[in-house]
Amino acid sequence: MSVKMSDNNRKKVVIIGSGLVGSVCACFMAKRGYDVEVFERRDDIRAAVEVKGRSINLALSHRGRKALNSIGIEDDVLESAIPMKGRLLHSAKGELKRVVYDPTFNQCIFSVGRNYLNKKLIQATTNFPNVKIYFNHLLTRSNFEEGSVTLINLKTCEEFKRNADLIIGADGAYSKLRLAMQQTPQFQYSQQYIEHGYLELSIRPQMGHKMEPNNLHIWPRGKFMMIALPNQDSSWTVTIFMPFEKFENLSTPKKVLKFFQDTFPDSVDLIGENDIVDTFLKNRPSELVSIKCSPYHIGGKFLIIGDAAHAMVPFYGQGMNAGFEDCSLLDDLLEKNRNDIAKTIQEYSKVRVKNAHAICDLAMYNYVEMRDLVNRIGFQWRKSIDHLLFRSFPNKWIPLYNSVSFSTMEYNQCVCNRKWQDRVIYKIVMTIGIIIGTIVIIFFKSFIYK
Repeated sequence: MSVKMSDNNRKKVVIIGSGLVGSVCACFMAKRGYDVEVFERRDDIRAAVEVKGRSINLALSHRGRKALNSIGIEDDVLESAIPMKGRLLHSAKGELKRVVYDPTFNQCIFSVGRNYLNKKLIQATTNFPNVKIYFNHLLTRSNFEEGSVTLINLKTCEEFKRNADLIIGADGAYSKLRLAMQQTPQFQYSQQYIEHGYLELSIRPQMGHKMEPNNLHIWPRGKFMMIALPNQDSSWTVTIFMPFEKFENLSTPKKVLKFFQDTFPDSVDLIGENDIVDTFLKNRPSELVSIKCSPYHIGGKFLIIGDAAHAMVPFYGQGMNAGFEDCSLLDDLLEKNRNDIAKTIQEYSKVRVKNAHAICDLAMYNYVEMRDLVNRIGFQWRKSIDHLLFRSFPNKWIPLYNSVSFSTMEYNQCVCNRKWQDRVIYKIVMTIGIIIGTIVIIFFKSFIYK
């Protein structure tokens, strides 16, 4: 049960950014009885005809669902989300192979459109009279000693200051608040752009029915890959991830079409030759960045969450889910500490940094898994053992993917759990090898002496 705030003691919260994580955080803070102001650089996307920016479909899993449930909109979101039970792998010859996420309990992840969900979450903030959102407002300065931020109205050019009990940066991978934090002593920051970019294509609704539904489709090709996620209107969002150098080599319609016909032959008719060529020749691939920093707070009032704190590559489908879990954790700690904000954000940093770093690393690893390892016999063998042991000992042996996507086990613990499992399997294999070797030696010795 939340600690209620009296009218004379209502905390004031400023949130920078009304994206996915900022909107969810606003709902959590408003539910606690705080007065919340959200400042967003962009226009209100609910009124926009065309929304610019990233549109990679999102994979909603357990951690994200838990946060949405806490603010009362999980069922509403899931009504328009599409369940994906596993990966469907496309070979270069067009052959299909299914890899189920959870053959034991049949759990699935859900495909949901980024812009659709962002609109839904912004709308959810209107359920709370103590939330106000201001669009077209940009953060210009942060004063950590004063506990204030300065913003500018991009339409009127009016600049003003806001003081608050808690100021939260949920303004994405290129966060203005984090940039200010980077200028403070002892703040650790690193970023890594991978050498691969992405382009988005789509399969139109009239062709979408030819795709097997309720799966994440993957075309793994060793050094690169293409994926497709389903949409509610029967279309599919297709994303190709590839080294920039390879994108640059596809500079003519002939080269682009030949590449697709040789590499993704079963996708050409689905996407359409004209759409493939237009996308490649009229757009440049977008970058993918992984960001780590520490701590996530400054002083007793400033905190960063979501991509502002831990932007990650999208290959584990946990960027949004981790951001939503940030909000759940912050709320839990505020409850535990009875709304003591300074104590809470210090504890939040201590608890969250190691886990956010762990999922950033896992996301990097999963790109290698999706584009390459899924086709290898050793990987498939390991998956089979994991599922067998999970089915036999569901409370003791939880595979890495299941612990990340279908539980709230701390990300760092998921990694430790996987390392323990690796050691166990190694010992089992070595023991079996020794037993077999001993039997062979005994057999040959008995044969020779006869």
